[in-house]
Amino acid sequence: QVQLVESGGGLVQAGGSLRLSCVASGRTFRNYVMGWFRQAPGKEREFVAAISWSGDSTYYADSVKGRFTISRENAKNTVYLQMNSLKPEDTAVYYCAARFGPRVLTTEVDFGSWGPGTQVTVSS
Repeated sequence: QVQLVESGGGLVQAGGSLRLSCVASGRTFRNYVMGWFRQAPGKEREFVAAISWSGDSTYYADSVKGRFTISRENAKNTVYLQMNSLKPEDTAVYYCAARFGPRVLTTEVDFGSWGPGTQVTVSS
């Protein structure tokens, strides 16, 4: 398993931006597909974005497409989530997740390693 730690969450006004970071340790980072998920109060955890080993392929939930960008720096064992044009409905705990292997999947059960999460709050 790889260990993950997120950072970069906080409070921002609607329309603002935040960049989340997730640093991985313990295994060869480039062997993992990386993803971001989020869980709002009273709701189930949902997929936000995922990125392939090389970073050439990215996938997004419809709700964030065009506003969020996932990227990775394998040399730094880090994956990022740039969030622009934030909305109050983006308020959630954001989790970084890792999946060993080349297939990019987007469901929670396909990811074996998770970070503790970072809170993002968007005020209206």
